Amino acid sequence: MKPLVGRHHLAAFHRAGSARPHSWVDVQAAECHRSGPLIYIEVQARGFLYGMMRLLVGLVVQVGRGERAIDDFTDIWVNERRELVKYAAPAQGLCLLRVGYEDFPFAPEVWYDTQPKLVISQ
Repeated sequence: MKPLVGRHHLAAFHRAGSARPHSWVDVQAAECHRSGPLIYIEVQARGFLYGMMRLLVGLVVQVGRGERAIDDFTDIWVNERRELVKYAAPAQGLCLLRVGYEDFPFAPEVWYDTQPKLVISQ
């Protein structure tokens, strides 16, 4: 997921119905890792597109299941091939962990690491 880091036109992950006039997103960090049966996908960006994470996660799941190659993943978003993104992950399990602002009145060391970590019990 490291190739996603940077400013990209992510039209492949832009659902219909959005009022946003463009699909440019500044992705600051993107990670994907597994812990037992759970897969964690974390994306930090300067804004998100309508439905972006559900479509992105859906495509990552297809790669993980072997239904698509990792090169397909990159080709689809780089070449804005929205018509090839057919599956959106269900909303269950997706969550917003944190929101930040440029002019936030507190230093990051005061609030960033004090936020509770997401814990899912099975």
